[in-house]
Order: sequence, then C-alpha cells, then structure tokens
Amino acid sequence: MSGDAVSEKKLPVTFEDVSTAAYRIRNGVLRSPMSKASPMVAGGTELWLKHEHRQATGSFKERGALNTMLQLTDEQMKVGVIAASAGNHALALAHHGKRLNIPVTVVMPTFAPLAKVSRCRDLGATVHLHGANIQEARMHALTLMKENGMRYINGYDDPEIIAGAGTIGIEILEQVPDAEVVVIPIGGAGLIAGIALAVKKLRPNIKVIGVEPKNCDSYTQALVAGEPVSAATRPTLADGLNVPTVGVNAFEIGKKFVDKVITVDEKWIALAILRVLEGERMVVEGGGATGVAGIISGQLDEDLAGKKVVTVLCGSNVDVTVLGRVIERGLYVDGRLIQLTMPISDRPGGLLSLTSSFAELGANVMDITHERAYISDINIVSVHATLEVRDKEHRTALIAGLIERGFEPQLQGETPSIKDTSKLHSAGSDSITNSHTRSKL
Repeated sequence: MSGDAVSEKKLPVTFEDVSTAAYRIRNGVLRSPMSKASPMVAGGTELWLKHEHRQATGSFKERGALNTMLQLTDEQMKVGVIAASAGNHALALAHHGKRLNIPVTVVMPTFAPLAKVSRCRDLGATVHLHGANIQEARMHALTLMKENGMRYINGYDDPEIIAGAGTIGIEILEQVPDAEVVVIPIGGAGLIAGIALAVKKLRPNIKVIGVEPKNCDSYTQALVAGEPVSAATRPTLADGLNVPTVGVNAFEIGKKFVDKVITVDEKWIALAILRVLEGERMVVEGGGATGVAGIISGQLDEDLAGKKVVTVLCGSNVDVTVLGRVIERGLYVDGRLIQLTMPISDRPGGLLSLTSSFAELGANVMDITHERAYISDINIVSVHATLEVRDKEHRTALIAGLIERGFEPQLQGETPSIKDTSKLHSAGSDSITNSHTRSKL
C-alpha cells in the first residue's frame, strides 16, 4: 500500500519518531554499509545488501535498544532494565547498558544459542534461562520486573524499538535512492514495521515484502486472523525470528504498509546462509539470511523481475557448533552433497571397484557404510555413500557413469531445484498478500 494513502496520526509510531531516533542514536550505532550482492546470492536480481550484521553486537537490535535506553528517566537508569530475548535484543541491551552504566537483566528461552548466552554474560548482563519459547521467557521476565521495579523493554513492539528499527529504512533510501522493493525478515515484526513506515513515507510507491520461517509463521497467522494470535511454532534455523505472537503495535503498522508476506522452508534458510558465506564471504545467522532465503526460493520472481531490490542482513550471531550442520544442509539443498544407495558384490574388490568409480567420475567420498545383515542375497552388500559433487549437472553425470559401469545407484532424498517453486507450494510453502491489496486471504 502506498504510504501517502495512510494517515500516521493514529499509529503508535510516526515518521517523526523514526527521524528523531536517527538523530538520537547517530553517534552510538554503525551506519551500516550497503553493497551490491554477488551473482551467487542475487541470481538474476539486482540485489543490494544492507549489512546490519556488522553492528557491534552483530545485529540491527542495537538501534532500538539504544533509542529506548537514551529516553529512560534517571530512576529507571539506576534500577535497570529487563527483557526477554532469544539473544540479539539481549546482546544489544547488554552492550549499551554497559556503555551507559545501566543494569541489564535478560531472560532467554532455553533454545537460545550458547554463543549469545555467553556473550550477554561477558557484557555484564544478568542472564536467566527460562521457557521453551520467547513468550514463556517473557512471562518470567514480567514477573521479575514486578518484583524488582525494572523497566521492561519489548524487543520488537515498544514504540521506541520500532522507531529505532525504522532508521534502517531512512539509510536504505539514502544509500539506494531508486530502490523499488525491500525484502525484510519477520520475527516479532518490529523490524519490518519500522522499515516499512520509513520507506513508504519517503518513497510511497516502494514495495515492502516480508519473509518469515514456515516453522514460525506468526505474522501470516495474524494476517489471516486480522490481529496478532498465538501461532504454533517449531524449531527453526532462524531462531531469532521464532516469536509465537507478533507485536500488537508492530502489526498495526505492518498491516498498513507491508504489501506482501511469504513463508520459507528451512532448506531455503540453510541455502541462503551458504550462499552469503560463499558469495559474500560473510557469516550470517538464520534470521539474518531469511530475506535472501525468500529471494532464492523463487516465490518472489514476478515481484522482483527487473526491479532494484534491497534486503537486510540483520544478524550474524550463529553458534559455531550449528554452523557446520547448516552448511552441510545447504550443500545438500544445492545438490552438491548427495547420498547414494546401491548393491555391490560382497567379494574382494567389490568396494574397491565402486570407490575407484567414484574417483574416476570426480566425486569426493564424505562417508560410506555397507550393510550385510538385512540383505537376503548373501553374495550382496548394500552400500550407503555420502558424496560431494560440483553441482547438479555433475550429480547427473555421476549417476549416469555409475550405471554405465554396471552399478544400480539410487539417489536418496531428491530436492526441488532452486527455481522450481511448484514443488515447494505443494509441500506447504505459501504467500499471503496484504488484505489491503487482495480481497481474500
């Protein structure tokens, strides 16, 4: 929806709040750089990347945190603040709390990445681990707030937080003045609400598209219901976006300014992390890569064709222990890591013949096992091999070469091609257009 078609008077945040926030925090956060994405990340899209993951604590959350803390009363600064967060908001509060000498307490759900928990403690914050999701952590934080008289700071729905996030929108149009589409990750919706408000005010015809994990589609569910509702969630690589209920203020703003929302499967998030790592030489977390995930999933091809597009890499705080598994998953989705099963002769030289064929055909063996006990023919063993190949064309040539050599390979777990969205939609991926632009949801 065009920004000039909506009055800001009744909204919880106005553009004036955003522009004031930009001035207030100008000396405390990084004006993050913008770069044109490599073809590996962008494909055929003219894509620009806003590097919010390069903030001091690795995410955009510093903007809202600092904007809020600079407006506390003297008494609030003395008593301290408290928040519930999966990590990035907690890190931002801890960082700026240390700078401003404000005590910070954070309640993090038990799934919070270990790296984020450790860094919060290193920054001097008091950390409580409580709850299976952010809502349960929030309830515990509110209890502690009442007991200790602290100011609770909602990481995605307080007006000061949304205004802080909106400063990214101002910078986007200063750095890419002719941007036509912005693609923004959605968790609690504070980020997309702030950016959408800002860019629509400055450039009313710009299109704002949100992307959220299919495993936590709370914004999509809110669009269906017409208001924020509690959505069932499952674990997601985008742990920072795992918010069961979007913010009331954020949704009120978002439903007026956000044009379209899509959901993405975990496979696309994993592949997006891998694409950014290889194409941009940057490590981003799942939430930070979700905008890219929406683009490479193919669901936005018509929206982005021939357009100048911006997305925000909004966080980089990924656990090292998880990163290896994510990369492996991304390689699998990209067709560069495959699993083959096939029978071979259980005689001397049988396995050697197979592995020699792998080598001749240019495949790298990552793992291989063979099984006898459950095979009816005592002269045969079943081999399970995990192989690294260059791309899907190499995979096809490898299988053809094995067949020519007399083997009977079976490819395990075939995945759809990067641009084949029909299979994704049949598997449950979906997109919902704002009710202001489409009459039926």
